[in-house]
Formats: sequence, structure tokens, C-alpha cells
Amino acid sequence: MGDKPRIGVYGFTGCAGCQLAIIDCEDQLADIFAAADIKVFYEASSSNDYDAEVDVALVEGSINTDKQLEELNYIRRKAKILIAFGSCAHHGCVQGMALGDGNWEERWRKVYGDIKMEVAQPMEAQPLHKFVKVDGWIPGCAPNTTQMLRAITSLLNGHLPTYTNSPVCLECKFKENDCLLTKGQLCLGPLTMGGCGAACPSHNTPCIGCWGVIEEANHQAELKKLIKEGFTEEEIIRRFRLFAGSDYVDKVKKLLEEV
Repeated sequence: MGDKPRIGVYGFTGCAGCQLAIIDCEDQLADIFAAADIKVFYEASSSNDYDAEVDVALVEGSINTDKQLEELNYIRRKAKILIAFGSCAHHGCVQGMALGDGNWEERWRKVYGDIKMEVAQPMEAQPLHKFVKVDGWIPGCAPNTTQMLRAITSLLNGHLPTYTNSPVCLECKFKENDCLLTKGQLCLGPLTMGGCGAACPSHNTPCIGCWGVIEEANHQAELKKLIKEGFTEEEIIRRFRLFAGSDYVDKVKKLLEEV
């Protein structure tokens, strides 16, 4: 990608917390800007070249208007590598919690009535991979500083970020946290990809699965444990829906059928 990779940071529907996570790398921020040619980063710079071709596009947020979709396709065309940046871009996050339930239009009318939208036409919020090829991702809501620096370092050196294939539970054990499941709380740590440092359980808050379902795990045994603890299939799916979007919910539904 040359001596100085060209980077673009873009945002769609979300809280902009993932872009802020880069800025939160305060001690390393100057080094990041020195190592890369930042073409677009509206949250951090007043000098932006939106039409510039980039080696890496970090795209935050889900897509919920036709105008956003048009812009996403444009970014995809001018980027060599497109990274789904954070949970909203990766799998939908909060605004995608009811994705695919067939009631989006009804919810829209309850909020906006029959108002006519003139700037852009709305649609159900969906993650980036529903529309374009995504080459890699940076998970989390929002990514933490350590995770962010590892991912950016990999990208600056021409590599896609890689992640652990162990669950959040392992990180809880490293930190000697009490297991929240044994306290009757619906924690998704056994089913969720680790790498966040068990941020939520370390603050006595059950894991909400924002990194998505881990691939290599004994899912059936873990789901049986949740059901044995008294949680219903509906409760488990609802908890995954909060941050993980329809892709992971569909995966969990299929796993539950096998339990």
C-alpha cells in the first residue's frame, strides 16, 4: 500500500462512538496521523478529501436510507479494503435489534406518521455486509483503546485485524470474576467472542453479546445450561437481539433447535 497508507474514516447511522474511540487513543494519536495519510475523518479533522481513493476505509454505522446506501457503494468503489467499524457496521447493533421481524413499517409510522421524507428515503437499518463486500471488521460497542491500536497497526502494515477464538468467559476467569450465571443473571459470555477484556462482567453487568457468537464452542451445552438455569429461548434470543442483529439471532435460533 505504499509508504503511507491512505485511510478514510466514515460514519453512518450510529452514535459516532467508534470514531471517538480512535480519538481516545490520545497518547498514540499523533503517531497514527503520522503513519497514515488520513484523507477523510470528519470527527477529527477539518481538512477532508471525500472523493479521494483510499487503501483502507473504516466505516462506522448501519445503513438506513437510500442516500446512505449510495454513499456506501461509492466508498466501496474507491477503497481497496473496507472494514466494518464497530457493532453497528458489523452486525446492526441496537438499531438492528428487530431486524427482519416484518414490523419495521409499522414502527416507522408510529414514530413519524405519514410524514414525507424529501432528503432521503428511509429503510430498515442493516449492517454493511448486507449491501457490499466487507473485507474485515473491528467489533465492539465501542472498540476499546487496546483493541483499536492493534487493529489499526495491522491495517497500517497491510494486514487485516485478527481476533481470538475464545469466549468472554475465559477473560472472566483470567480476571477472577465471579460467574454471573451462578447468580441467576442471563450472561452471554459463554457464547460470545472474547477480546473485549470482559468489560461488562468485570463491572458486574452480564455480557450482552456485542462481539457476536463465537464459532468454536460447545454451543448446545452452553445453551442447555442457560435453559437449565431457568432462562427461556425467548429471553436468550431477546438478549442477543439487543446488540447482535439478525445474523447472530438466526444462528442462535438454529442452535436452540438442536438443544
